[in-house]
This record gives sequence, C-alpha cells and structure tokens, in this order.
Amino acid sequence: MKHSKLQKQVLGLYKQCLRAAQGKPGFPENVKTEFRKNSSLVRSDTLRIEYFMRHGYRQLDRIKDPCVSGMGQFVDTKE
Repeated sequence: MKHSKLQKQVLGLYKQCLRAAQGKPGFPENVKTEFRKNSSLVRSDTLRIEYFMRHGYRQLDRIKDPCVSGMGQFVDTKE
C-alpha cells in the first residue's frame, strides 16, 4: 500500500518524536498517546491534520531541548 505525501510526513514526525524522546522519562508514552488520540482524524481533513503537524513540530522542538529532562501530566483522581 502506498502512502500519500501527508501520511509520510506524519509517519516521519512520529519517528522523529520517538527518537527524540528516548532517554527522557515519560516522553515516549506521551508521544504514542498523542498520536493514537489523533489517529481517528478523517484522512480528507487536511487542514486539521496540517494543524496537528505544526503542533507536533513545535512539541518536537521542545523535546529536543537539552534543558528539558522530564514531563509532568495532570491526572484526574476522581472516580
């Protein structure tokens, strides 16, 4: 199966994020979670996909920053 240009860009961003997240606690799980959460987008909704791509590249720059060593997450404790 051939991938479209946009699909290749998304896969490339995913790989870059995973590589940058190695060795930083909590980052790989967060990267996977974010990509899975947004994987339900309709493939024809290119504007929204491009928006998330730009957001992803900004996040990638933050992950690559050597001053960043960890990540916090908000957890809802109400059940």
